[in-house]
Order: sequence, then structure tokens, then C-alpha cells
Amino acid sequence: MPIQRKSIGLCIVLSIVTCGLYSLYWLYCLAEDVNTATARPNGPSGGIVLLLSIITCNIYGLYWLYRAGDDLDRQRMTRGLPAGHLGILYLVLSVFGLTIISYALMQSELNEFAA
Repeated sequence: MPIQRKSIGLCIVLSIVTCGLYSLYWLYCLAEDVNTATARPNGPSGGIVLLLSIITCNIYGLYWLYRAGDDLDRQRMTRGLPAGHLGILYLVLSVFGLTIISYALMQSELNEFAA
């Protein structure tokens, strides 16, 4: 399935208005889109990422954010763009409670891959 461009502002507003419930769906979509963008069909599915994040009180979510950022960095380098250490950025933002900013930055990166 191709990656679809999403409005970052709308995703943030919906996440706030729904008290975080939409952010769970957004995480699912991000995981699926990262697998598509990085051509990793065997990567963890959106459902697995969501389930393990909930079960481990977001410890797996932090790991996944770091790993997804690294994968997106590698994909940027194959396209001739400079690496931005995205994994570390996403992880640090999330550790300081700014996970929604990590999601927004990741969505911005994924929007570049959208058809």
C-alpha cells in the first residue's frame, strides 16, 4: 500500500481533542508507513508496535521510535540526502514527554515519501 500524505496539524489537533486516542491510531499508521518507506515488509506491523508499546508502558515505543528514525535516516542517505540522526532526535523528544513532536517530525519525513 502506498504512503498517503497526512496533515500534521490535523493529526496533532485530533490527538489533543481525543485525549490521545487518535495518537494511538497515528502510531499504527506511522509504523505501517515506515515499513513501506524503508522497504521492510518483515518489520514490526503497526498492530504489533501499538500492542507492545501499550504492554510495556511505552518502553517498546521508545525503542521503535529510535529504530524507525535510524531506518528513515538510512533511506534518506540512499536518496542522496544528508543523515539527520533522526533516531536520536525522536528518542530524546519522547523521553522528555514530547512524543507528539516526534510523531509530527516522523510524519513530515514520511510525507516526503508519499505519492
